[in-house]
Amino acid sequence: MAPFVRIEAIKPNPLSLATLCACPCRPCAKNTLVLTRPLSKFNLGLLLHGPRSVVRMRLRGVSGRRRIVAAVARAEPDQVGESDADQEVDKGHQSSQQGETDMETQQKASQLRKRIVFGLGIGISVGGVVLAGGWVFTVALASAVFAGSREYFELVRSRGIAAGMTPPPRYVSRVCSVICALMPILTLYFGLDFSVTSAAFLVAIALLLQRGNPRFSQLSSTIFGLFYCGYLPCFWVKLRCGLAAPALHTRLGAAWPILLGGQAHWTVGLVAALTSISSIIAADTYAFLGGKAFGRTPLTSISPKKTWEGTVVGLGGCIATSVILSKIFCWPSSLLSAIALGFLNFFGSVFGDLTESMIKRDAGVKDSGSLIPGHGGILDRVDSYIFTGALMYSFVKTILPLYGV
Repeated sequence: MAPFVRIEAIKPNPLSLATLCACPCRPCAKNTLVLTRPLSKFNLGLLLHGPRSVVRMRLRGVSGRRRIVAAVARAEPDQVGESDADQEVDKGHQSSQQGETDMETQQKASQLRKRIVFGLGIGISVGGVVLAGGWVFTVALASAVFAGSREYFELVRSRGIAAGMTPPPRYVSRVCSVICALMPILTLYFGLDFSVTSAAFLVAIALLLQRGNPRFSQLSSTIFGLFYCGYLPCFWVKLRCGLAAPALHTRLGAAWPILLGGQAHWTVGLVAALTSISSIIAADTYAFLGGKAFGRTPLTSISPKKTWEGTVVGLGGCIATSVILSKIFCWPSSLLSAIALGFLNFFGSVFGDLTESMIKRDAGVKDSGSLIPGHGGILDRVDSYIFTGALMYSFVKTILPLYGV
């Protein structure tokens, strides 16, 4: 047997060797490769087998048969060390990901708790204000209108909207916010016509007296703010305080304490306002739950999170709530009228929500403000009620008397 040198070492780079061939001198395993490169004095072979690499040299012209083992170096310890280090890195990466996931879960849980706590507080407060009616309801509505109008003009002045138009000056925005807040009070004591006429006149004067050249974009954005934040909310005053006819068939009115107004306190406006607000809350709740459970098809690109499935579930919940309350309050008297009220409430809430979403999308913001912890701004909470008051008042004042209440 010819002498040879056998060296076991770490795997070499196979691209640095020229020729690939099968080993003729020993049986090879399935994954064994033999690389040979003939030289003048000896044959050099590289045997790759699993985790080991074997270098074999067969010498030519050397007398005697001797086996010389030059070096033996095993790769297993190095590979074990590398694998341990990789496992430690993977464990560290997984632990960091787990930590981020836990932190995100805690933040979501905290956000949900805030939404529930402040939502219940707002619901109880609004219920008490609606029951009180009169100047209490009007002043509370005026405060919400002032906060909402301030958020609206901040959205108009944001970079996303102001990039394509000239926003109104700050003093005009502040004057318009004050005028919007006064409109519900003027509506209660002088009527809606007087409040709208005087408000439009004052806003036009504020725009025309500004320094520099007034722009039409300033006028359009300000007038829409006056309409969106001032005019439409005034219909809630007309609905709650203007429809003063007593709801004689309401059982709750018969048991209402005399000190709190007695049965005369339960008017058509009070019942209509409670029915509308409760239906809107039910519509938002059922639409959210339905979208989470069954939502697949997006409703519109304005608000990608809204789905057709959630919309259908919300519509069903809104109509069901309206029908149930009509049985409790004994108003309206017909089932068809109750279904129509539920449909109008849902349509108005969805339209108002999408309108505010369009404004926020152009402004490039997620929330209109941060006034209410866990809920965003005041516009994020009342957007579903902005158009609904006008629809409900028009339906109750004009449509229901044609068919009887």
